[in-house]
Amino acid sequence: MSILLDSSTRVIVQGITGKMAQFHTRDMLDYGTNVVGGVVPGKGGETACGLPVFDTVEEAVEATGAEASLVFVPPPFAADSIMEAADAGIQYCVCITDGIPAQDMIRVKRYMYRYPKERRMVLTGPNCAGTISPGKALLGIMPGHIYLKGHVGIVGRSGTLGYEAASQLKELGIGVSTSVGIGGDPINGSSFRDILERFEADPETHVIAMIGEIGGPQEAEAAEYIRDHVTKPVVAYVAGLTAPKGRTMGHAGAIISAFGESASEKVEILSAAGVTVAENPAVIGATIADVMEAA
Repeated sequence: MSILLDSSTRVIVQGITGKMAQFHTRDMLDYGTNVVGGVVPGKGGETACGLPVFDTVEEAVEATGAEASLVFVPPPFAADSIMEAADAGIQYCVCITDGIPAQDMIRVKRYMYRYPKERRMVLTGPNCAGTISPGKALLGIMPGHIYLKGHVGIVGRSGTLGYEAASQLKELGIGVSTSVGIGGDPINGSSFRDILERFEADPETHVIAMIGEIGGPQEAEAAEYIRDHVTKPVVAYVAGLTAPKGRTMGHAGAIISAFGESASEKVEILSAAGVTVAENPAVIGATIADVMEAA
């Protein structure tokens, strides 16, 4: 099995009757993802994309055996949807929603820690592109056709740069084992370290690509973990080298406020941990190819 999902993983979509949710649900079905239903309170008994709709996640899990959920729920209600998935026994949840208040995500994180680790739901996002294991399953909004099956694990805060890395690798004939978007918000469900740990244990992943950006301590924490625990080659790119201190850049989490949060400082910290850093986004693929050749 891939690090988070494979072709047999049973998936539900929370908010499936929305226009964008239906668009991406059809994409996931076309890709071969095992989507088994959706959840929209008050619309139980209806169908969407040819799939049954349930009023609650608990009902959906009971009827379909769902193990994973994709959250396409508006920001005011998204936190409750994530916690509902955790309560219902969902093992892996991807939250696409952008604009969830940080206070709501603090509540979500605390809520999930009510459960013991073996029972605790894995969450990636919010404000992320999702997860794809090429040739197996797509859970999110990624363009599946740009991902070639292979042995590079990608983890990134930026969905667009994750696409760019996968596209460059495909042009070079290099494939991806799994690509995980962790989201660009300051408080998210899974950190770089969480996903790096999974890639390190994954026999299908031979090289890891990490795409960071300015703001927050995650890249510095990842560098420390890579230095002490990761045996596989790691290539990184950090966006925002020219960003001025204190300026918000795109993602809510992309604001520099302390030492180690600017792109140049992160590059320095990652390099010191033995990570190969790509100089600019145009050479991410070529840098990974060079590292693979040297490995």
